Amino acid sequence: MFSHIVVGSNDLDRSKKFYDALFEKEAAVDPKGRFAYRRDGAAFMVTKPIDGQSAHHANGGTIGFNFGSTEEVDAWHQRGVAAGGASCEDPPGYREGSFGKLYLAYLRDPDGNKLCGLHRPAQ
Repeated sequence: MFSHIVVGSNDLDRSKKFYDALFEKEAAVDPKGRFAYRRDGAAFMVTKPIDGQSAHHANGGTIGFNFGSTEEVDAWHQRGVAAGGASCEDPPGYREGSFGKLYLAYLRDPDGNKLCGLHRPAQ
C-alpha cells in the first residue's frame, strides 16, 4: 500500500546489520550512505536525519510489513530479535478487531522504531 517509508538512525552500521538480518538480504546503499530494501514496488529506507538532529522514533507510529503466512511473520520476528531488536506489544499471534482477524508480531528496531509483521488470513 505504501510507496516508501524512511526511518532515521543514529548508527547506520548498526541499523544496516539489523535490517539486513531482518529482511534476509543486503540493502542497496547510495553515495550518501542511505540504504533501502525494495519489494513489490515499495521501498523501506534508513538514513541519518537530513536536518542534522538526532534520530528518534515516533510515539504512536508503526511501520507494517505484509507477509504471506504466519510462519513468515514468526521467522521475521525471530530474526529481528536475534539481530538486536526487541519484541514489544503482545507475543506474535492472532488478534480480532475492527479490521478482522490478523496475525501480528511487533518489534522495536535498535533506534526504537516500532515495526509490525502482518498476515491476513483468508476470510
